[in-house]
Amino acid sequence: MRKGLLIILSGPSGVGKGTVRDSFYENPQLNLAYSISMTTRERRPKERDGIDYYFTTRERFEEAISKGELLEWTEFVGNYYGTPLDTVERLRNMGKNVLLEIEVEGAIQVKQKCPDALTIFIVPPSMEELEKRIRGRRTEPEEIVQQRLSKAAREMNLISQYRYVVCNENVNEAADIITAIIKNHM
Repeated sequence: MRKGLLIILSGPSGVGKGTVRDSFYENPQLNLAYSISMTTRERRPKERDGIDYYFTTRERFEEAISKGELLEWTEFVGNYYGTPLDTVERLRNMGKNVLLEIEVEGAIQVKQKCPDALTIFIVPPSMEELEKRIRGRRTEPEEIVQQRLSKAAREMNLISQYRYVVCNENVNEAADIITAIIKNHM
């Protein structure tokens, strides 16, 4: 059996990564498996443990770091986020194309360990539109919104780290482009 692709999907907070992903993820031709990240942040309304994230304690996350159990990890606004290595390898060895929806810092870590990873960065039509989307969530205080916008500006400067850049002006069009990219690499 052929080992599955490792696909990295990144972009600034609020760009619509999850919405775009949902538009192509169920396509059976792509043979995708979604890698669920582990985090220490609080659950947002409607998020489910083991489906949206593995919600865990800071102590357990730091233990996973020290034991080398994470493919990548980062800390942002006081919370850890990371990808459990064993799950990714198990799925790829089953022939699944594993989709990682991760931050830029994590993507750079993964590229160092897996240089053959397929990297896709989603950009907003404009920074003004990105700010509108982040504020439209109404889930975070102004201080966190400002931190997310500042981080987004830094991340936009790192798009050269990615093989493909896709603009999310229209969700369906962005999903179609990403579908074509994945099919081309299968």
